[in-house]
Amino acid sequence: MHLDDLPSPAILIEDRRLDANLRRMQAKARGQQVALRPHTKTHKSIQLARRQRDLGASGITVAKVGEAEVFAEAGFEDIRLAYTPVSDRDFARLLVLMERARISFCVDTDEGADAASSFFARHGRTAEVLIEVDCGYGRCGVPWDHPRAVTFAQRVSRLPGLRLAGILTHAGHGYHGPKINESPEEALRRVSAEERDRMLDYAGRLYQLGLIDPNADAAAGRFEISIGSTPTMRYFENRVDLGFTITEIRPGNYLFNDAIQVGLGVANLAECALTVQATVISRHRDKTGADKLFLDAGKKVFTSDTGYNTQGHGILLYNARMMQSLPHAQLVALSEEHGWVRVPGGATLDIGARVRVVPNHACVVVNNFDAMYLVEGDEVLEEIRVDARGRVN
Repeated sequence: MHLDDLPSPAILIEDRRLDANLRRMQAKARGQQVALRPHTKTHKSIQLARRQRDLGASGITVAKVGEAEVFAEAGFEDIRLAYTPVSDRDFARLLVLMERARISFCVDTDEGADAASSFFARHGRTAEVLIEVDCGYGRCGVPWDHPRAVTFAQRVSRLPGLRLAGILTHAGHGYHGPKINESPEEALRRVSAEERDRMLDYAGRLYQLGLIDPNADAAAGRFEISIGSTPTMRYFENRVDLGFTITEIRPGNYLFNDAIQVGLGVANLAECALTVQATVISRHRDKTGADKLFLDAGKKVFTSDTGYNTQGHGILLYNARMMQSLPHAQLVALSEEHGWVRVPGGATLDIGARVRVVPNHACVVVNNFDAMYLVEGDEVLEEIRVDARGRVN
């Protein structure tokens, strides 16, 4: 099958770039002596998760219970929910999954931990939980440097029905870009070091309380110190001088990369494996002499997300094989079914022309499709199902 035979719009994944991205992160994990537990919310695909596992991933990360159900049904046996379920309905679903897979999830409040403890103790089971830690992002999690972080860990360790299996964080502030008088590289190095050192500092306090056994292996219930985001992995270096180390990383976006990663300096265009192929369906000229092109892909395809050093809603390419951007053309706006492209000085694209776009945020784009297409050049190799699409609860 040729690219022109595909429906429009469609998600394309360049096989060679995908493979290089997968191998690069697996090598990073191996070199830093950590387990790689990729976050599958990026691709939501059983086939791609198997590819990650076959290259050495130790398990998978999911965002929601519904995603865990899809991957457990497919035979994945070690699933970490990097989220904080709090309802008996979700705990009941996790209890079912525990019959076929090793399941762990996060807690970060007394109420959430108590609810989990009550449910699993009542059912005569022990659930593995990790304390979610806020290492600077300001989202969920116990603040790493607050006295409550230690008392909360002590409390969780004593709750029936729960086993404190580790601590987990997401340094989402790595996406914020540099501070004043700071380069993008300096910003990523700073946040990466903060993520590592703040988690190890917190772990050190728990170690002093006897809550961490650094000599335990994974099978015996090693205490996990889990970090991860694609930007912070760019400069991640583990530490081995404390008697315990970061044990696992959980990046997700790395297998595709996107325009936000390019803007941050995490990846270059040649490392972006995922593009959206769309069609020019209308063309007009505005009063300034600029051409306005309209694509058959709007908000229901692209995300409205923007990020540091991004312009518009994605990067338009004129040479997808060489990953060269279309000069001056910008995807300036989105309506539900239309992408608005502005080209100062005029465009050479005709009605019906196919264009390729590197989206700002690949993870959100994938969840808008039932399938993606693995390609090599102009050849379509196979269809890849988005198995966990829409599983947001």
